[in-house]
Amino acid sequence: MTVSPTGESVRSAASARPASHLQVVFDKAKAEDRGVLVGCMPAGFPTVERGIESMRAMVDAGADIVEVELAYSDPVMDGPVIQRASEIALSGGVRTADMIRSVDAIASAGATVILMTYWAPIERYGVARFARDFAAAGGAGIVTPDLIPDEAAEWIAAADEHHLDRIFLVAPSSTDARIASTVGACRGFVYATSVMGVTGARAQTSDAAPALVERVRSAGDIPVGVGLGVRDGTQAAAVAGYADAVIVGSALVSCVLDRLDDAAAGRDALARLTADLADGVRRR
Repeated sequence: MTVSPTGESVRSAASARPASHLQVVFDKAKAEDRGVLVGCMPAGFPTVERGIESMRAMVDAGADIVEVELAYSDPVMDGPVIQRASEIALSGGVRTADMIRSVDAIASAGATVILMTYWAPIERYGVARFARDFAAAGGAGIVTPDLIPDEAAEWIAAADEHHLDRIFLVAPSSTDARIASTVGACRGFVYATSVMGVTGARAQTSDAAPALVERVRSAGDIPVGVGLGVRDGTQAAAVAGYADAVIVGSALVSCVLDRLDDAAAGRDALARLTADLADGVRRR
């Protein structure tokens, strides 16, 4: 299936598809008049078991969705913190099978799990096989930062077959046509990058983010998550004031990265920050 610039081919088939896994999470948060907190952590960082422990700590502290990141050797959109965490995971021998095991462990504990991965690992593993195995492990959806809807026909078909939500990215530089096609291709939510550039916690979030969220909402009725830059509960509260989800990666990963020699201290710091962020999305 080829996606048109306006996303019509995707929208026309929407009625034939099962509901989004993630919509349940967003509906619950909406009923509670709050935002959704998405907490990110690379699989296998600093080891597979410690990575699973970190993700469980985030869930216990209030994260609504866990975004597992698949470590990749050329993470062009990731900043230094996630790059370093990915390097540690790769040097420890993490493989796609370890990511699948991590997803299974977190999903089995009752968490809602999505994945952030570049396209090359999916293609190398086999597109249909990747979708099948991720869904079988309990995964709900996949964020593909370097894949655009126009080139995603194979992925869209595989995701539909295995009932996975598909999350594509928009940026402040995206044209209206690009935003329309992205909204049409997404299921679950649209990932709005609030700043141009790579990931990383920042002293303040982008002024461009609210306008970008409004542009996405004008293109279709789908939740919008904002990522890139949030580092504490105050910033999370501000972003949750105009977005449906607040996506936090580097700040959470830093809790573990800064305490590699003390697993307990890393988990405690991670739990404290997650709780602060969870409180933030409830104070929007």
